[in-house]
Amino acid sequence: MGKEGEVKVKSLQKAMEVLECFAQKQPLGVTEISEKLGLYKSNVHNILTTFTALGYLSQDAETGKFRLGVSIMSLSRAFREGLDITRIAVPYMSEIANTAGELVYLTIPREDSVVYLEGVSPDNQRMVSKSVAGEFCKMYCTSVGKAMLANMTKEEVENCLSGELEAYTENTISDKDKLLEEIEKTRIRGYGIDDMEIMFGIKCVGVALLNHDGKVEGGLSISAPSLRMSDEKIELYAKILKEYAAKIQKML
Repeated sequence: MGKEGEVKVKSLQKAMEVLECFAQKQPLGVTEISEKLGLYKSNVHNILTTFTALGYLSQDAETGKFRLGVSIMSLSRAFREGLDITRIAVPYMSEIANTAGELVYLTIPREDSVVYLEGVSPDNQRMVSKSVAGEFCKMYCTSVGKAMLANMTKEEVENCLSGELEAYTENTISDKDKLLEEIEKTRIRGYGIDDMEIMFGIKCVGVALLNHDGKVEGGLSISAPSLRMSDEKIELYAKILKEYAAKIQKML
């Protein structure tokens, strides 16, 4: 028996490192991945073509670049449905969406990012946003991410903010000291705000979901065009999210 965490199949490790590149960006080409991981182009090409043959990647016939394939969707769906937080939270998400009249998202933390699990539109909206399942966003520029950070230890927050704080829009808080101030404000009021910090024209309000030990398990957020997201609406949506978060947290 090997020790816990020991990697026994190095070739498999390399293959998974290649696949994980697509979690942050796609499409990707052989050269990009080769330079990022320090692997020979021939090795990267063989790994990519194997994943493509298995359906985990697809290749654009014109550009030759690769992106995630349909087989990944099956794994992703199985993963999401197997999470307790998905099973518990999703039934409430339609209620939240219909009460607020806006999109509602469920996320979980992963390192310095949030991963989107589900997105639910209100019943009266025919236009449904594209699937966000599996998408990553940095915590520091999302409402729900800030709410998560506000419920973490100082050490955990430092780890999450140790990398580059990229400015996605002119509203993104990319100064660490100012960001720490915003996280403290988030902790005090009990919810986070994304003031067009990751996408211009979109505002969000989010809350963290904590388990019985007080640890961050996930988060809920409401997203809307900035013209519909007044200060009054933000406070109202925050109240709605807090009420439902309290119900969900009792079962985590």
